[in-house]
Amino acid sequence: MYNTCLRIVKNNFEAEDIMQDSFLVAFTRLDTLKDIKIFGAWLKRIVINNSLYHYKKSTKYQEVALDDVLYRAEDNSNVKNIDYEFTTLKAKQVLKTLKTLKDNYRIALTLNLIEGYDYEEISEIMNISNANCRTTISRAKESLRKKLETVLEY
Repeated sequence: MYNTCLRIVKNNFEAEDIMQDSFLVAFTRLDTLKDIKIFGAWLKRIVINNSLYHYKKSTKYQEVALDDVLYRAEDNSNVKNIDYEFTTLKAKQVLKTLKTLKDNYRIALTLNLIEGYDYEEISEIMNISNANCRTTISRAKESLRKKLETVLEY
């Protein structure tokens, strides 16, 4: 949840505040949850909505410089150490390059590729049409691919 929030707002302290606010909202409105089985998805939706709200609010009045945030790749014990280091470097480079994309591209790709939301859910979250969502994600992938070609050696 924190990583999702951080990828959207791009600020550690703001992400922590949003997380705290989101948990407060969730637990004060817990009685509105119809099925306890969907608590995780419900909470994640609250976090994403709060993150997008704060992001739009902060970018509306001021420009925010990109923070250099280090992301850690998950440890995979089945991968050899050398392969793991190479994969980690590539993953970090992809995430670093992802941060350089236009905001709508970055948010759409994060929701789709990292968080696993489908086009319909993303179009609802970003308040855009389904066709626009597909186009945005397609263009975002192409933009990321072009930027990565100049950075990574294959």
